[in-house]
Amino acid sequence: MGYLASFFESGGERMLVMLIRSEGEPAMIVPALTATHASHTGIGDIRPWSDGEDPSKLFKAIGSEWKLDAGVIAVDDEMPAGFLLPMQTALPAALFKCGGDVMAELRKRKDGVELSKMRKAAEIAESAFEDLRAKLAPGLTEREAVMTLFEGMMQRGGPPTFAIAATGKNGAEPHHDSDSTPIADGDVIVIDWGCHVDRYLSDITRTVAVGKPEDEAFEVYRVVYEAHLAARAAIRPGVPCEQIDAAARKVIDDAGYGAYFVHRTGHGIGMMGHEPPHIVKGSLSPLEVGQCFSVEPGIYLPGRFGVRIENIVTVTEDGHNSLNSEPPAELPVIR
Repeated sequence: MGYLASFFESGGERMLVMLIRSEGEPAMIVPALTATHASHTGIGDIRPWSDGEDPSKLFKAIGSEWKLDAGVIAVDDEMPAGFLLPMQTALPAALFKCGGDVMAELRKRKDGVELSKMRKAAEIAESAFEDLRAKLAPGLTEREAVMTLFEGMMQRGGPPTFAIAATGKNGAEPHHDSDSTPIADGDVIVIDWGCHVDRYLSDITRTVAVGKPEDEAFEVYRVVYEAHLAARAAIRPGVPCEQIDAAARKVIDDAGYGAYFVHRTGHGIGMMGHEPPHIVKGSLSPLEVGQCFSVEPGIYLPGRFGVRIENIVTVTEDGHNSLNSEPPAELPVIR
């Protein structure tokens, strides 16, 4: 709804759907309290329902009008079950299928306007990191680090979408839930954060040390950095996504850390934080000019530390451009 009609409201627990047919005008089923907002989309057929009413009856009526009683209906991959199940009950003979690939095809090639928004979001996020860098010291907690990033991005005009700070052994958890753990002298810290500009997202990960870390941290960082560069060197139009993943993975495997690289090399990004293309083994989809995705190899040593380096790139005619500044070639040591 956001991409097609600049409508970003969530219905919460109340059914709110946009219905688009192959021919003819679209329609919306919306809670009554959303009807005025929905009218701003320019869609003429808006069918509101009030609390206490059954919105699936409106969906059933549209199904009959559009002759979808036994049709094929594509639904958003992230549609809540609380919406989808009543829709399936209303049209039991219809075939409901995932519609994510249809929308992904529309969104996957970013134009100049979209790229400019993503570049701005990246610039804001990186600028906010300078605020945190000035504060990184033993005793600062993960939550305090996250709040510093949030405040920095907000002050610069980029509403924050997420931030993770994972210090010491917590850095071995790729999606650590930042908590009250304080930074200790010698800790390696994985910091992953982003914001949006007009709904277009940024996403970046940097790894730093506060005080001198154990010697192996420098070697692990070097391996991840080389894997990051190897993946990016493989990017060009027509290359299957899995080859980018393979390029990064080979560097890490050859260094003996393959068992500790536990996720794909990258994910697409735009108005959604994770969208096609998927930079992972088995994805034979060829890269296309204008696609944007992360390159984020990592090594995670349980109980010790983790290292991840992430930039967002866009595919160009002759390779790629990075939306982020280049990561440090060596593990940065602060203080």
